[in-house]
Amino acid sequence: MKFFVDTANIDEIRELADTGLLDGVTTNPSLIAKTGLNFLDVVAEICAVVEGPVSAEVAAMDFETMLAEGRKLAGIADNIAVKVPLTRDGLKACKVLSQAGTMVNVTLCFSVNQAILAAKAGASFISPFVGRLDDIAADGMNLIAEIMEVYANYPDFKTEVLVASVRSPMHIVEAAKMGAHVATVPPGVLWAMFNHPLTDKGLAAFMADWEKTGQSIL
Repeated sequence: MKFFVDTANIDEIRELADTGLLDGVTTNPSLIAKTGLNFLDVVAEICAVVEGPVSAEVAAMDFETMLAEGRKLAGIADNIAVKVPLTRDGLKACKVLSQAGTMVNVTLCFSVNQAILAAKAGASFISPFVGRLDDIAADGMNLIAEIMEVYANYPDFKTEVLVASVRSPMHIVEAAKMGAHVATVPPGVLWAMFNHPLTDKGLAAFMADWEKTGQSIL
């Protein structure tokens, strides 16, 4: 499973990239707005830090403007994945951009029907929002299972399932069990994956015993 971080904060991205475990970044208009910086400058800086796909979202809602914005975003760097909404115009733009060799992340997916259409449009990634489904008492992880089942029936589908709106490490574990290709995760949730109280307890005991020896490795 690949890990993308869902943020536009360059300091957080650098820190996670330094672990060697970060495979990409997803952004959206809300995350960019939080930085208070120029959208294109932020995206370009992220692309310079991360080798993997960096999702940058169009702001337009109509096909022609979406396409123009997508082409401009794709020109920023080779690792840009243009992010489009799962609408009729969004999928039309996805088809044209994908055929031109641009990675496309189709976002705001909430049904298997939508996921099938995105795959047929040539999307590189489909982003089902599991946390937002959970918020309305639906089963977000069940959607991931259903999409994975359908995609497995069609080897010609090259679209990767990018689990979005992740709220906890358990979302990631369940997605991994289902074989989801990518999880995009807020920085805090990704850091939480490192933690376990027994790891902390065991390490504290080891260090206490080591200090008693009075030795040094260096």
